[in-house]
Amino acid sequence: MTEDEILSEFRASEALLEGHFLLSSGRHSGHYLQCARVLMNPDRAGRLAFALAQKIPRDIRNQIDVVVSPAMGGIIIGQEMGRALGKDAMFLERPEGEFHLRRGFRLEPGAKVLMVEDVVTTGLSSREAIAAVGREGGEVIAEVSLVDRSNGEADLGVPFFPLIDINFPTYADDEVPEDLAAIEITKPGSRKA
Repeated sequence: MTEDEILSEFRASEALLEGHFLLSSGRHSGHYLQCARVLMNPDRAGRLAFALAQKIPRDIRNQIDVVVSPAMGGIIIGQEMGRALGKDAMFLERPEGEFHLRRGFRLEPGAKVLMVEDVVTTGLSSREAIAAVGREGGEVIAEVSLVDRSNGEADLGVPFFPLIDINFPTYADDEVPEDLAAIEITKPGSRKA
């Protein structure tokens, strides 16, 4: 898929929101990508996952044993990546603040894992999920995401292959422009405090 085709999928699903958003990273933005909307159509989700699978170099793709994604945002794209790669897909949850596998999910010792996210902004959630996979006995060999919002600056400690880079400005609490500060804040992400 070309960048224009990918953006067309986001626009068609009304997944690109405008307002004042407090992101999971703690930063503020005038734009939010609601990946759940772009993924709500199974055919679209499948197309995006197939395009994302094509971004992974063949040598890495051939090593993948299982796909893991963090809840909530990564669950749908993780499942679709599992389908695109012909691999099982499972997800991590953080019911008490730290990611864990639950619901009977488990990794074989030394399993080679592809981490799948919807959006990466600072990489904090990804790094936490990667650490959790290590605690669970697996090894994350690469990460993919639908969107990289980090301006290419997120250091995940593993090779990272986003489908698209979308770089809307983000702001720390003390940097929020007046026009953005005048808009009521919406907190759409899944991280608790």
